[in-house]
Amino acid sequence: MDKYDENAFVQRITAEKLVSSLSQKKFDNILEIGCGTGILTKQIEQNLVFQKYFANDIVEKSKNYIDGIISENTFVCGNAQKIKLPHKVDLIISNAVFQWFENLDKVLEYYSSLLKIDGIIAFSTFSPENFLEIREVTGLTLNYKNIDELKEIVEKNFEIIHIEKFNYKMNFSTPLQILAHMKNTGVNSLTEKHWGIKNVKEFCDKYREKFPELSLTYAPIIVVAKKK
Repeated sequence: MDKYDENAFVQRITAEKLVSSLSQKKFDNILEIGCGTGILTKQIEQNLVFQKYFANDIVEKSKNYIDGIISENTFVCGNAQKIKLPHKVDLIISNAVFQWFENLDKVLEYYSSLLKIDGIIAFSTFSPENFLEIREVTGLTLNYKNIDELKEIVEKNFEIIHIEKFNYKMNFSTPLQILAHMKNTGVNSLTEKHWGIKNVKEFCDKYREKFPELSLTYAPIIVVAKKK
């Protein structure tokens, strides 16, 4: 986690967009899913007004980061898909986490039950264009939803207030820098396989051949929706 913030350029952009996309700026209770090092937490603390703040992450160390940003908080360590709260909240917000959920329908239905009437859910995820270079070179990808699929899933339990998709392209000097960037932002978990020297060389050679400009494409989607 220590190198995450210095590599998480796109996560900072999506955090800013998430908070700025909220027309409502005052909430009683906020739940942040997958708070990590607090990139989104900082945006919330600076731009929103709230009474109680619940922060969730599966990594216990995240509590230290959140304590340094919002001293009065309740940290809930554990699986974000099974989180338990003492009472309902009026905002659930999450940055660059929802793409990891295998059953987004089920998760959003559950989060709807954690929200008050007319509660808001705001999250960023990624479209199938995300890391298109990695998919081309390795065949590895997550089960990303396109914007139409995402709309259909969200609208089962929520009314969409705002949805937008954009691309952000990064360029690197070497393919090894791309691997390091992905490792430092947690994306190496796309594969369980250990890469030896031969695997790394094959990756670097193929990447240079297919993408000589050494680009890496991010394709975020921002969603803000109200509980039906």
